[in-house]
Amino acid sequence: MMTVHSAKGLEFHAVFISGMEEGLFPHENSLTEADGLEEERRLMYVALTRARRRLYLSLAQSRMLHGQTRYNIASRFFTEIPETLLKRINTRPRYNDMGTRNGGLLMQAIAPAPYAPDMPWRIGQSVVHAKFGTGVIVSAEGRGAEARVQVNFRDAGLKWLMLEYARLAPVA
Repeated sequence: MMTVHSAKGLEFHAVFISGMEEGLFPHENSLTEADGLEEERRLMYVALTRARRRLYLSLAQSRMLHGQTRYNIASRFFTEIPETLLKRINTRPRYNDMGTRNGGLLMQAIAPAPYAPDMPWRIGQSVVHAKFGTGVIVSAEGRGAEARVQVNFRDAGLKWLMLEYARLAPVA
């Protein structure tokens, strides 16, 4: 086990890269630094090119951090790899909020939230917003016209949105 920095110049038959989530790889600090994202992209290239035969990329859909569950978004670097080069090897079936199987997508089965049984959205659900793009619902509160959700957007960060006006759509 080693860091990407220490792997420069080396090659291995199999390489495992974990933590492929926004905020980890690329690291959240890289977004505020000049050329920080490009440096992270260069590190990703180094990591990818260390593999001779097999390369495994992994991410956690949720993590416990300081006693709180954080729902993660897949790293933007996944979208920069051609889909034809990726093979999803999840052996455990994942289910969406309606209880139906989602082939290959990283969706987590979430029990209905106890605070608002009539709310159509669930914590951990992936959504799309016209202005902010793709994100994951991380918190929710209220009912009816007062219902709102906190969404961790890939590009826009954390936002509280009133459901009456947000016009969110589930990620297909």
